[in-house]
Amino acid sequence: MILASIQDDLYINFIKDGRYMWLVDGLKTTLIITLFAVIVGIIIGFIVAIIRSTHDKSGKFKILNAVCRVYLTVIRGTPTMIQLLIMNFVIFASVNMNKIIVGGLAFGINSGAYVAEIVRSGIMSIDEGQTEAGRSLGLNFSQTMRLIVMPQAFKNVLPALVNEFIVLIKETSIIGYIGMMDLTRGAMLIQSRTYNAFWPLMAAAAIYLIIVMILTFAMNKLERRLRTSERR
Repeated sequence: MILASIQDDLYINFIKDGRYMWLVDGLKTTLIITLFAVIVGIIIGFIVAIIRSTHDKSGKFKILNAVCRVYLTVIRGTPTMIQLLIMNFVIFASVNMNKIIVGGLAFGINSGAYVAEIVRSGIMSIDEGQTEAGRSLGLNFSQTMRLIVMPQAFKNVLPALVNEFIVLIKETSIIGYIGMMDLTRGAMLIQSRTYNAFWPLMAAAAIYLIIVMILTFAMNKLERRLRTSERR
């Protein structure tokens, strides 16, 4: 009886009328927006981190550093949902912009603030002697940062960066507020048809969990490879 009931629930929630496709389509949107946001976040984060760390070490870029501090304060001090709504209903209110781009920009700009502080902490953790050694070899500032400081800083902040990307994946669940079909909204659509919240929400949660586990596995494997390369 119990097995038959479960089979009926699974059929009604996922098989009937192809309702599982709402989850599939939502997953595609979630992954596309996350990838777009990760790219935007990394670009913004590294630029802001380099500007701020350079200012902290040498006192240069005073104006740019002040702009970066304002950006960090505003983004980290306001909810992600509010930023998403402002991006959609204020900044792009009069423009027929693809919602994926709107969401990717909103989440990317938000993530960039956290990536910036993560990367900056990694750069500042590198001993000043590394920079001096690079300059003594005839490298200019940008070469020293690119070839000596940044690779070491990346190794130090890798776990924190992957954790930020995991948080970003889960944050995209609010994209439904601007009318996008993401994984969470797909589960809610199934619930609205079947009046059963358990199975669609459990399915969405399981998919998020699998994605996070894959990312965690990849991070652990990359960390082990980096540690192995350091010993050689």
